Amino acid sequence: MDSLAPKTDDKQAALRRRYGATLPPAGPWNDTIAAMLEHRSVRGYKPDALPEGTLETLIAAASSAATSSNMQWWTAVAITNPATKKELAETAGNQKHIEECPLYIAFVTDMSRNARISAQEKVEFECMPWLETFLVASIDAALAAQNAVVAAESLGLQTVYIGAMRNDPVRVARLLNLPDGAFVVFGLCVGYPTEKAVGEVKPRLPQSLVLHRERYDATHEAAAIKQYDAEMEKFSQRHELQAGTWTQRVLNRLGPIKSMNGREKMRAALATLGFTIR
Repeated sequence: MDSLAPKTDDKQAALRRRYGATLPPAGPWNDTIAAMLEHRSVRGYKPDALPEGTLETLIAAASSAATSSNMQWWTAVAITNPATKKELAETAGNQKHIEECPLYIAFVTDMSRNARISAQEKVEFECMPWLETFLVASIDAALAAQNAVVAAESLGLQTVYIGAMRNDPVRVARLLNLPDGAFVVFGLCVGYPTEKAVGEVKPRLPQSLVLHRERYDATHEAAAIKQYDAEMEKFSQRHELQAGTWTQRVLNRLGPIKSMNGREKMRAALATLGFTIR
């Protein structure tokens, strides 16, 4: 066993923070896994500048993620300008942490680069305007971003994803001067957290709900969700959150169409941005 690996007691504590009372069996362990289990979304940042070269290091980590057929369908736009961050924060429902963080990275589903190759080589890319290709491009961006998050946290930084860039993708694309065939699938705040903003690890669904062996089996799902609801209700009470249980959060998020905050118009927005999706 790696001499630097956390002790068994640390492993159990990390699993308990992540899952609450319903712990999975403890398996192999190292510092990387320990750090990943400590992940949390942070919504408060110090103004402290990041060390020189941090952005490039995060992008190197992002570039090392898996990419379908090596197509590398993503682009990152790094934003530090206060005025730009302010407008992006407004688009995202005035999320102040976008303005606070010293580095904001917009991760772009970017089909424009390969479209330019098509034009340059005078070859029609028949595979471009299909849902599958768009899906692959967005997955590429997500995989790259998650690598960047793991890298950032290994450096003592914290992050939070901002899906609200999709509230008004046309406005965001115009602000960042994106070409046709490119849109910001989400943003990422990066920085040093304020002490108040760090918070605690949020419990996740027990592995009995998300891990199935050989065949999907939802036989005991209702009981497992009930147990998880109880865990999340305690977490919500500690943090004074409106939605007490996970089930209530699902109802609030997926029930009324207003909870989409404009994202129900995504297909029209993508068409405006030059995407053809069949």
